[in-house]
Amino acid sequence: MTPFGEKLRALRQARGILLKDMAAALQVSPAYLSALEHGQRGAVSAGLVHQVCQFFGLIWDDADELTALAKLSRPRLKLNSAGLTAEQTALANRLARSLRNLDPETVAAMQALLDAAQPAMPPARPAPAKRRAKPATADQEP
Repeated sequence: MTPFGEKLRALRQARGILLKDMAAALQVSPAYLSALEHGQRGAVSAGLVHQVCQFFGLIWDDADELTALAKLSRPRLKLNSAGLTAEQTALANRLARSLRNLDPETVAAMQALLDAAQPAMPPARPAPAKRRAKPATADQEP
C-alpha cells in the first residue's frame, strides 16, 4: 500500500462511500481505484488528486497533505546512483533488498534518522546549458 492509497481508502471508508460509487464520480474504473488504494498503480496525476480533493471537499492543509502523499506514492522506484560514493550505492542496494522485511518501528527510526541528518555536501547544481554559436550568414559583417 502507498501513503496516498492508504489515505484515499481511509477517507472513502470514513464517509461510508462504496468504491464503485467513488470510481463513477471520478470517472475511473473501480479496478483502477482499487489498485490505487492497494498501491498497485503508478504515480497519481495532479488532475486526479484535484478531483479527489473536490470529491471529498478537501481544502488548504488537507488538500496539501493529499498532494504531498501522492508525490510520495510511487510504487515502482528507480534510483540513479551515478555520482554517489561506493558506500551510498551499497546502502541504496541493501535498502532495496531489505526494505520489504523491515518492521514498522525500524522504518520509522530510519526515517527519523534521515530527517535529522545534515547533508554531507550541498546538492549538486546542474551545469548551465551550453549555447551554440549561430553560424554567420552572408549578409552579416564578420
